[in-house]
Amino acid sequence: MSNNITGVIITLNEENNITECINSLMQVCNEIIVVDSNSQDNTVERAKAAGANVYSQSYLGDGLQKNYGLQFASNNWILCLDADERLTPQLIETINKLDLNSALNDAYSMPRRNYIGSRWIKRCGWYPDYCIRLFNKEKTQFKPVKQHAYVEAKTPVKLRADIIHYSFRNIGELFAKPGRNFSSRAAKIMYQKGKRANAFSPILHGLNAFFRKYLVQLGFLGGVDGFTVALSSAVNSYLKYAKLLEFQRDPKVLQTEDFNKVW
Repeated sequence: MSNNITGVIITLNEENNITECINSLMQVCNEIIVVDSNSQDNTVERAKAAGANVYSQSYLGDGLQKNYGLQFASNNWILCLDADERLTPQLIETINKLDLNSALNDAYSMPRRNYIGSRWIKRCGWYPDYCIRLFNKEKTQFKPVKQHAYVEAKTPVKLRADIIHYSFRNIGELFAKPGRNFSSRAAKIMYQKGKRANAFSPILHGLNAFFRKYLVQLGFLGGVDGFTVALSSAVNSYLKYAKLLEFQRDPKVLQTEDFNKVW
């Protein structure tokens, strides 16, 4: 069945991912929109060469940036992917069989396979990891928040075919991104919102994150990768609260930190 769907991707220095992502979306979409956050590599050129319409917008935050692209879509139905995500053949077939013109629901969710390198991580809450990515923009959109945005759908329908998410290229990246980006961003946001930590916060939150991933979410059944993911989650949580505490304890660190560049 032929559906009119606009694919939306937000990017920042994604030259190694953008072409394959666009090619994947083109299996189900008749329009592709890329909202680029002033990339310094060849992301924009490669996106245009692959057939996308590209718009530049300094990064507003996760949900805000994704919603920004909706105004350029000529279709009501939107399929939003990150640049490091792909549609599986099964999902392509499933979406192409949908009758979106008659759909009464406002969105569809789909399970997501998260990878480290070529390894599909099935434990630690990393699968099925349902995400709403296909939605009717006339009925809903992403929650306008700066991190961990999600589509505020009221009547989503679950699809039984997967998105592939190449989350991290290797274990080094699994630990580097939380230490370099994720924890700092979260600490700044918490500080701006008035949240405060005490001396026990980093340790308690780090331990809680580890045991949640390793025991509650069955990471111990995932072998070495299960332990590694649980440990990285603990490190990220520890650093987030340690950095928040540092803002409170060290005026020099607080003074030199640029809170206008959370993103």
